[in-house]
Amino acid sequence: MQMQSQNENRMWQTVLNRDSKTADAFVYGVVTTGIFCRPTCPARRPKRENVRFFANPGEAQAAGLRPCRRCKPLDNSEQYPHIGMVKEACELLRNDAQNLSLNDLATNAGLSAGHFQRVFKHFVGISPKQYEIACRKNRFCELLQADGRITDAIYDAGYNSSGVAYAATEKTLGMTPSNFQKGAANIVIRYTLAKTALGWLLVAVTNKGVCAIEFGDTKVALHATVKTRFKRARVIEDEQGLRSLLDTVLQFVKCPDHNLELSVDVQGTAFQHQVWQALRNIPLGEQHSYQDIAHAIGKPRAVRAVASACAKNQVALAIPCHRVVRKGGELGGYRWGIERKQRLLEKEAK
Repeated sequence: MQMQSQNENRMWQTVLNRDSKTADAFVYGVVTTGIFCRPTCPARRPKRENVRFFANPGEAQAAGLRPCRRCKPLDNSEQYPHIGMVKEACELLRNDAQNLSLNDLATNAGLSAGHFQRVFKHFVGISPKQYEIACRKNRFCELLQADGRITDAIYDAGYNSSGVAYAATEKTLGMTPSNFQKGAANIVIRYTLAKTALGWLLVAVTNKGVCAIEFGDTKVALHATVKTRFKRARVIEDEQGLRSLLDTVLQFVKCPDHNLELSVDVQGTAFQHQVWQALRNIPLGEQHSYQDIAHAIGKPRAVRAVASACAKNQVALAIPCHRVVRKGGELGGYRWGIERKQRLLEKEAK
């Protein structure tokens, strides 16, 4: 840790001096802007606490950062000749519904299949096949939202049968494709609210599981939240029917002594579901970093994407994103307010 700190101090000094001798030795990212730069970038220097260092542009991109338009860290870099090829392959996979094979992509890049696979995974963090699957699911969702026929959406997205499409996407959508297309119009959402030491609490369920646990400052705001999120569903307040579930959640808020094990029904990408499952595996009383979670799901470079998945969690406590902190131990962000995160961690540490 000390050696790493010393290395980063030297790299920061290089950034301050804009030392041209190390122009391509590393890149630095600025977490507040989402941009990464060469050490010689002429832009105004950021605050040190907002800077992260990366060995190469590929690592910065895998962490969710985009290249600076002033210093153009991807241009004229002999050290990373394959970046352009990987970007082209990603573009092909995003826009192509014909299920390009690994050999097709490798031939287009002028590399062997094995070499292409290694290069692609180095820069993107996942294999071409995994990237293709994610792109196909995204295309399917976009086509469903365009209100066309579901059968057309299945084949236009690149699936060869409705069974394959439903099996591949129902977990990601959190409902069947037909209900997703209708904006959950056929779904019944039951919810209830209660006052806690952390403010108002809302719990909502479908017939498959808990679809929302939210904190809020007022009862009115939480009523509006559930009706806006599930605006085409049939939303019913059900204090009596959800009393037992609500009591379980309230007891956890009051005195957490074990993980809150609930069946959940949440929509998200395949990556987000991976992150959320890793969060549910964090033991009570422990705190893991975003880097820890990225390593746990086998994507060590996807730290920024992990943080984004945590921020999109809609089921507080059951998916305990409050247990994820920054590498140095700082709390980081929390969808329901940093003070609530602090108090939850304090309760769990007792």
